[in-house]
Amino acid sequence: MLDATQDKGMTLPGAGRLAHAPANHPPVREAKIGVLLANLGTPDHYDYWSMRRYLNEFLSDRRVIDFPAWKWQPLLQLVILTKRPFTSGANYKLIWNEEKDESPLMTITRDQTEAIAAELRNSYGDSVMVDFCMRYGNPSTESKVRAMVAAGCEKILFFPLYPHYAGATSATANDAFFRALMKEKRQPASRTVAEYFDHPLYIEALAQSVERVYAQLDHRPDVLVTSYHGMPKRYLMEGDPYHCQCAKTSRLLRERLGWEKGAIDVTFQSVFGREEWLRPYTVEHVAELAKQGKKRIAVMAPAFSADCIETLEEINGEIRESFEHAGGEVFTYIPCLNADSAHVTALSEVIRSNLSGWI
Repeated sequence: MLDATQDKGMTLPGAGRLAHAPANHPPVREAKIGVLLANLGTPDHYDYWSMRRYLNEFLSDRRVIDFPAWKWQPLLQLVILTKRPFTSGANYKLIWNEEKDESPLMTITRDQTEAIAAELRNSYGDSVMVDFCMRYGNPSTESKVRAMVAAGCEKILFFPLYPHYAGATSATANDAFFRALMKEKRQPASRTVAEYFDHPLYIEALAQSVERVYAQLDHRPDVLVTSYHGMPKRYLMEGDPYHCQCAKTSRLLRERLGWEKGAIDVTFQSVFGREEWLRPYTVEHVAELAKQGKKRIAVMAPAFSADCIETLEEINGEIRESFEHAGGEVFTYIPCLNADSAHVTALSEVIRSNLSGWI
């Protein structure tokens, strides 16, 4: 038992002098604030077992697939996870960062984290610790929360890198964060960052990315398609605000660009299963545009903070092919904001706003 009458104080690495601590007090680090960025996740590799582990974690999440476990798990374990790791692994192999042996999402999220950390260091010095985690796969949310607490973070701002709220993205990321906090003996104060789909700096970053790409083209696209990740239509009917937030982002982007109504189409990709999802489906819509005589289109994915399998392989592969096979001639993919300076500025400003009162 600690002797509370001792008052010798001590100086610890990374800590100030604790004037009233007894000599046998356990180490206490200097208090910091943690900023933990979170993205969807990535397999460790594109081999069968790495893909199976990743897909099992992802597709077992009740926020993603909300069918009863007795009905869904046998299908998932005996059918889907027998075949899908091969096809998904082949798709990941097409985009894999072989030099760093990681997915593009991992590379880009790390770049974003380093850039944001540099921005916040300019504002707050070493009092703020910035790191990232993945909802599925590695580095796990739990491991990064543990590391932040061990480093002396008494407050943690958790930031899901999704501009738009959805139960299957923002909410499940927050769930993982809250579960991680449950395991901490000394639980830090915590905040979660809300969606930022209409933040002026985010809209500005999107607009600059469009203007930058359009300035390099010989001919202006006939239409800009904003392709958002899809979800079952039922979720919208149950109160998920994702659909409306996506529509507002595209409207604000169009207004910022000074374009007329009809210049930007809102579509949804990555349909899974037999249930009806939000429409129109991107893969079908681009083909219809080509048949209508719109031979030049541009596609961007505002809901993704970083390029990943859904953009690099699905949009720039499957969706591009759908457009070209229907008679389309020029397909331009506008990359995600990634670690672009305007994007880093926008994310940093969102963080500063959410740190208000803490620092």
